[in-house]
Amino acid sequence: MSRFSMTWVKICGMTNLEDALAAVEAGADAVGFVFYEKSPRCVSVERAREIVKNLPESVEKVGVFAGDSLARVVEIGSVVGLDSLQVYPLSGPKSISAAAGPDLPKQNRLYFAFPMEKFVSDDHAITLDIMRSPKNTFVAILLDSGGTQQPGGTGLTFDWNEAVSVIAKLNRTEKVVIAGGLTPQNVGGAIDILQPWGVDVVSGVEAQPGKKDAEKVRAFVRAVREIDRRVG
Repeated sequence: MSRFSMTWVKICGMTNLEDALAAVEAGADAVGFVFYEKSPRCVSVERAREIVKNLPESVEKVGVFAGDSLARVVEIGSVVGLDSLQVYPLSGPKSISAAAGPDLPKQNRLYFAFPMEKFVSDDHAITLDIMRSPKNTFVAILLDSGGTQQPGGTGLTFDWNEAVSVIAKLNRTEKVVIAGGLTPQNVGGAIDILQPWGVDVVSGVEAQPGKKDAEKVRAFVRAVREIDRRVG
């Protein structure tokens, strides 16, 4: 699968309208809302709904979930008005198999997210097959540096050089999003090395957990577009 010339950019961990609008104005393709209760960036369904209704249709609104059943994920997505659902299965491929039975609403897109170290285990081939179950909804696989206790938002990178061969193989058939420790300073290097379809950032553009630094958000999007222009 060839990578689009324009890298998909998601700014995640939104907790207020000001930050979400700053991401939109910076040129982000998507904004993310975390519904994982253990995250310092967890947002309530009510607050997320208020933010989403004040955002333009052009930006993709993504809900981030960890360990929830797909039925609950779909329910929250409907209430909030989300376009896409990003799911971290905490119990491995079997939990995905159980969750992937019902079809998602046509308006929802689905991203499956995994810690890089878990994905490269023996289960990853099974996992990819399972991701085909929700018909016409699967968009991309997201690879992060987190683990079971903290699925994302660690502020740490995984070893990009070690991951090159795995991601290169995935890029042939899948859209791949990379996350974990990305910043305005290093995202260009990550794209250059891994050639992903998209990038996802949280802590690298924050002033503090749950609060974005608007200049860092702008700098991150600029850095992505600069490398896009160079390699496009």
